[in-house]
Amino acid sequence: MKALPIQYDESIPAWEKAIYAFLAEKERRSGSMRTVDAYSRQLQLFFGTTGKTPEQITPPDVFGFAHGIGPSGREPAAITIGARLACISSFYRFLMRMEIVTRNPCDQLERPKVSPSPPRGLSANEIRRLLAAISETPSGLRDRAIVITLALTGRRRTEVLNLKVRDIIQGDAVFYQYRARAASRASVNCPDQRATRSRLRSPPGVSRSTRWRPRNRCGRRPRGKACSTARSTPT
Repeated sequence: MKALPIQYDESIPAWEKAIYAFLAEKERRSGSMRTVDAYSRQLQLFFGTTGKTPEQITPPDVFGFAHGIGPSGREPAAITIGARLACISSFYRFLMRMEIVTRNPCDQLERPKVSPSPPRGLSANEIRRLLAAISETPSGLRDRAIVITLALTGRRRTEVLNLKVRDIIQGDAVFYQYRARAASRASVNCPDQRATRSRLRSPPGVSRSTRWRPRNRCGRRPRGKACSTARSTPT
């Protein structure tokens, strides 16, 4: 198992040991170390700021932390407040299951309403230009497959990069399995291959010399071969 962002020490109190166990469980269930890192930072900041143990925490303590100004010096957005409350509430639910505390101070607080931002994506023409920028090498074929899968399935980046050959199931229809959040697995119909090729083939008149090339971090267009669109190789 990957190293967790918190050091385990036999001399620490039981509730601090519970943080380690909580993060270990979170990593196994979510499969995301980014989530574990974020929860670890929030919990250490929360209990370090209040200077209290879990049984001493009151709803006003949680409210003040969730709505308080963070290290950036700016007032938190609704999504940030919700994320802080979700982290603390999740930890308290774990403590209640472990019979370390008997109540969750977050239960008395209302979550802020979050207005979802409009979805952003690439148009069909932009996807064609992106595919035209990928070289026709073995690694380029890999990158093309990754881009097409991302565009047509809407899966998260890690879900696509973690796909294996064994995840493709062929029968009366073709399905693929992927690992979703909470370590669950889901099956989805694969897009129709003929329709995919028809929609995404390069438009007439696009030659190698006029292929669109993505800019690098310095805002310059790379010379020579087009930039690779992915770093990981699905197996």
